[in-house]
Amino acid sequence: MPPVEQVSNEIRIGYADPGLNKTLAAIGSGTQPFSRHFNQFGDLFLLLGAEFTVPSLPIHHDVRESRPEPGYLALMGETIASIAGLAPQVFRGLGYFFDQTEILRPCFFQVSRQGDDAFLYLLRLDLALKPNEGEVVERGTNDATPRWRSRKLFLEPAIVPLVGAPASGTRLSGFRVLQAISETYIGEVSDGGAAGAYNKQGVWMDPRLTRFFSQLFLPPGARVHPFHPFLCHYKTVCGLPLELSPAGRQTAIPRLQRALAFLLPVMDRIQSALGRAEFSEGLEIFQELKKKVPESWYEPWRRLRVEAYLNEKDRKEYRIDA
Repeated sequence: MPPVEQVSNEIRIGYADPGLNKTLAAIGSGTQPFSRHFNQFGDLFLLLGAEFTVPSLPIHHDVRESRPEPGYLALMGETIASIAGLAPQVFRGLGYFFDQTEILRPCFFQVSRQGDDAFLYLLRLDLALKPNEGEVVERGTNDATPRWRSRKLFLEPAIVPLVGAPASGTRLSGFRVLQAISETYIGEVSDGGAAGAYNKQGVWMDPRLTRFFSQLFLPPGARVHPFHPFLCHYKTVCGLPLELSPAGRQTAIPRLQRALAFLLPVMDRIQSALGRAEFSEGLEIFQELKKKVPESWYEPWRRLRVEAYLNEKDRKEYRIDA
């Protein structure tokens, strides 16, 4: 399976590399220690037990080409093998695909079924050097990224509900996302200045919906910023698993499944409320639904702890423990 391109509520796939998938299939049953963190911007990363090195990668790629250059695949294979050795449980059971629109964010996936429902686990790595998050080993150029190393692996995991799933053994060409939300685009706003007509920005409802979904199913009074167990992506409700092992991913699926069943009948009302105002726990629809959430649904997050601290460069980070 491969490149991800969203068209309406569809995730399309293109090129999958047999060599990289063979590397992933060879991952053993071992585990390695790491801790889970967010940086000051709310980006999730794993602090691994040792450094990994990201080689100098090409910056440019023709988005019309679904297949990467052989040199890129060779470098990506070395990188993934190195990272997977430091966190084998994170990559076990996953396949790789190339997204020609974001070549510095390799994609990994797994399809699972829960009763009659199908779910896509989608994991993206972020291999672009973030300022102050890694050490440059070799400077980049106009055409290639710097070579750098770090213990911080930035990633974006998500469990996405599907409408059906391809039968096993068939060639994968794409996934139809269970579209729960009709539209998340609200409109444009300007900065109010003299050039306001030229300084407009689009506004989307996604952050509001993410906060609504997450606060609804977190225990009352929980303080776990910047973690959100449920996300608004692909015009649907997605789950963010904290435990990234195969067993952890599977455990997260029923939580998303029941959240969807709870939210779908009232999604139009939620959209209507958040289309008019920012999220607040004082919203009438939120208070109404919060009273209906079974107490047992809070259990997975009751012992969740988020600790804010300053890292070695005096920048704020958060450590999350479950």
